[in-house]
Amino acid sequence: MSGSLRFQILGPLRFWRDGVEVNAGPRQQCCLLALLLARAGRPISVSNLIGLLWGEEAPASATNVIHKYVGTLRRLMEPSLPLRATGSYLRRHGDGYLFAPGPGTLDLVTFRELTAAARASLAVRDRDEALDRYVEALELWRGPAGDSYASGTAATPIFAALDREFLAVCVSAAELAVSLSRPAVVLHHLRLAASMAPLNEPVQASLIAALGAAGHQAEALETFRTVRSRLADDLGIDPGSALEAAHRQVLTQTVPTVTGNGGNGGNGAGGGGPRPSVRSSPVPLVRPAQLPPDLPAFVGRTAELATLAGLRGALADAERTGPLIVALDGMGGVGKSTLAAHFAHLVAREFTDGQLYLDLRGDQAETDTVSASDALGSLLSSQGFHMSSVPETLAARVGIYRSLTAGRSILVLLDNARDSAQVRALLPNSPACLVLVTSRKPLVELAALDGAHLLHLDPPDMLSARELVLRRLQHAPNRSVGAGASSDGVLDEIIELCGRLPLALAILAGRLSARPRLALADVAAELRDGRQRLAAFANSQGGYDPRAAFAWSYRQLSPKAARLFRLSSAAMAPGVSAEALASMSGTSPRFARAMLEELADAAMLDEDDTGRFTSHVLIKAYAQELFLAEEPDRDAAVCRLLQHYLHSSHHAATVLAPMSPTVLPAPAPDGVVAERPGAYDEAMRWFDDHREVLPEAVRRAAEGDFGVAPWQLALTVEPWLQLTGRFHDWQDMMRVALRSARDRGDEVGAAHAMRGLADCWYHFANFDEAIDLLSRAQRTFAEHGMIPELGAVHAALQRVHSQLGRHERALAENERAVSLYRAAGMEHGEIRAAATRGLSLVRLGALDEAMSCLTEALARSEKSERRTDEPAIRIVIAECLGALGRRRQARDQLEKAVDAAVESQSRIGVFEASALLCAALLDLDDVPGACRAWRHACDAMHAMQNGGTRTMRDEVCDLGDRLTQVTEFVPRSRDTQG
Repeated sequence: MSGSLRFQILGPLRFWRDGVEVNAGPRQQCCLLALLLARAGRPISVSNLIGLLWGEEAPASATNVIHKYVGTLRRLMEPSLPLRATGSYLRRHGDGYLFAPGPGTLDLVTFRELTAAARASLAVRDRDEALDRYVEALELWRGPAGDSYASGTAATPIFAALDREFLAVCVSAAELAVSLSRPAVVLHHLRLAASMAPLNEPVQASLIAALGAAGHQAEALETFRTVRSRLADDLGIDPGSALEAAHRQVLTQTVPTVTGNGGNGGNGAGGGGPRPSVRSSPVPLVRPAQLPPDLPAFVGRTAELATLAGLRGALADAERTGPLIVALDGMGGVGKSTLAAHFAHLVAREFTDGQLYLDLRGDQAETDTVSASDALGSLLSSQGFHMSSVPETLAARVGIYRSLTAGRSILVLLDNARDSAQVRALLPNSPACLVLVTSRKPLVELAALDGAHLLHLDPPDMLSARELVLRRLQHAPNRSVGAGASSDGVLDEIIELCGRLPLALAILAGRLSARPRLALADVAAELRDGRQRLAAFANSQGGYDPRAAFAWSYRQLSPKAARLFRLSSAAMAPGVSAEALASMSGTSPRFARAMLEELADAAMLDEDDTGRFTSHVLIKAYAQELFLAEEPDRDAAVCRLLQHYLHSSHHAATVLAPMSPTVLPAPAPDGVVAERPGAYDEAMRWFDDHREVLPEAVRRAAEGDFGVAPWQLALTVEPWLQLTGRFHDWQDMMRVALRSARDRGDEVGAAHAMRGLADCWYHFANFDEAIDLLSRAQRTFAEHGMIPELGAVHAALQRVHSQLGRHERALAENERAVSLYRAAGMEHGEIRAAATRGLSLVRLGALDEAMSCLTEALARSEKSERRTDEPAIRIVIAECLGALGRRRQARDQLEKAVDAAVESQSRIGVFEASALLCAALLDLDDVPGACRAWRHACDAMHAMQNGGTRTMRDEVCDLGDRLTQVTEFVPRSRDTQG
């Protein structure tokens, strides 16, 4: 067998492979699996399976459907199973199938083995051992067998027979447990059996007898009254002798008392002072079962449930001295309470002394929050104390609570805790207890002082969020989600606009259910307006909605943190750095980070791996409402933020291209603290971290008068855009900058934008448009005597004319550029111009002169200790060497060009050098090397925005065609056809 499988049929149908739960598929496939598990080790013919699944309404394709289901199930159990192979579990037997369980694979087989062991122990009069085996067997049951998959079909009797096995064992185990004075160990299972068979008198009688023996007389008597009424109403009969005998037995029993010596010290309030006496204090007559109802439409949270289940395993640690505490935290509406309640219901039966629940109302105003003293009063009342006898002091209440919970097995769910102090006094005094706590904030103190495990909840993934909405809408009688809703992306857009927040999705699903004619497209349109987004969830009755959930967290913030939260809504991308927020608020980075930590603790902002802060889309919408309503300094804040990006980007660009003709911005206003990347890698990383915000910053600068010229900001980003091949962002930013400069009558700014846009269009092969823009920019720069800028224009013209085959014209433009660069003292520009001059000379056939020019340019580049120009120079040297017939030396130069481009993180350089190297290696009949170079070029191209340009894709395709002609290996580029 491959892998480890485990199947559950005694309750909800589930199975696990290598410890990970597997979805068994659609309902009918699950029913087939359940039938095979129920008849484990015994074959079922295909004809019988058809009858059990469909009855007389079987389709003509039923046989094929069963074969298909079996094949799917086999692959779910054993993913590596070859096609049509039988596998280890679902085996063909004659004209049918059987399930062959391995040891410990199926709970039904284990159940029967344990019950047989119990009977064997009884035969040798080892009654305690027998009861232990019975209890171990009963632990395997979690509800009606097969999870009702076969309800209403001919297969129902098969699963009913399994349930009868469980009921019979429950009755036997109960009789034995009562006789051994150990009734508590079977109470869970008897309650489950009684709920499954409400009219089964032996089961109900066993439950009543066990409850009475365990001291739960009130619950036992109430159970008898309920059963008696049900028998009369449903069957018209009186209770039988077994029920009457159990009833009499309860009536003759007395209620046991709990004695203790008060609090036993330990952490928390009430550890010192006189210990209160609880002599003769009553235990609860009814086993507390206070959990709120489980959500019927609960979906997802598989990873979180697995984490909780793993933590629950710590209860088995014999060295534990205190309760197991798990504290769930997360933003309001993320589903903490729902998850905690769901998990509590999954494990509730393991806690023999019941479940306690308290809503601590920590998400309400401070005056409405439940104090620790009042919470203890509620807990003691649930343990059998009358409020009149509960002491007034917190210390006394803590002592009594700890005494009552000592040595007991209780599940405690404390919902909506405000802080750790509110929780610590409510911790039970037993290592057999599980405490689940939910809170907006991480309860760090509870973890530090009481060993709590902290579990942070984020919004669910897209699949779970979609299932949440669809499941709720499926139960709406007047609402059907159109078949095209998901495929059109409307529903997914709605979910993303809600940030996948469960509370928001639940409210929208309720709204859609209440208004069956409300179109999903209308809801999506309403949500797209970020400023009005929260209105879609507003409750006219004043109920709980996202805005109310966020408002509580906002009210807990300090005034300065609250202001920073409002300002964060004006950030122009999903993430914003602490330095940018510091500039925006006019504070120091250190102070801003302290405020950001407060916001992160309140689940209003999150810090990602890059150190930037993000907020949930609905929280950002709430912050934007507050920003517009309460922030008087809105334009000044945006101005400071744009100035921050302008000066930070300028510093980073200076590191990447220290001699480029970027315009020095005016000094930053007071309060703006620009970031200053010091090294080349740091500057590249800074731009990469801000790749989303910088285009948006250019657009925002163009929308108003914020003191930042869009063309200045766009120019600072240009070196990085060119290195990384972000052509579309480059084009968009320069177009916005050009339009804004023209609208403002800024001729110089427009000229800068035209030069930048022309450089971008060169890569798109829009040469005529590039020449037109460069010519207009040239006139403006000349009129204003801007020498470095003129040199850049002539260098750009040289590149364009060279691509058009106008090599004489290109050489003339190059000479003008060199002259201007020398006049401006721009050595870096001279080096670049020398490389492009060499290219023109090669194309004109002046190879010796070209080689001399290129060798000098390479030496000057290496001397400057900057390798940014080296790839381009070596590429031209390789072309010159190739024209001289020195192909191997040309190959060596291209290999060095690739290395230099990789070092300078130039994706364009890597692409160009790798593509040329591929062609050179093909000419040398080095096909494997050519394939490697081709893949390298493809990788560089696909790393660019939108997968590079059409010209690049065409070049890759042409090289791929050449490779296919010389080798059977056919290289493929991802989407090379664009």
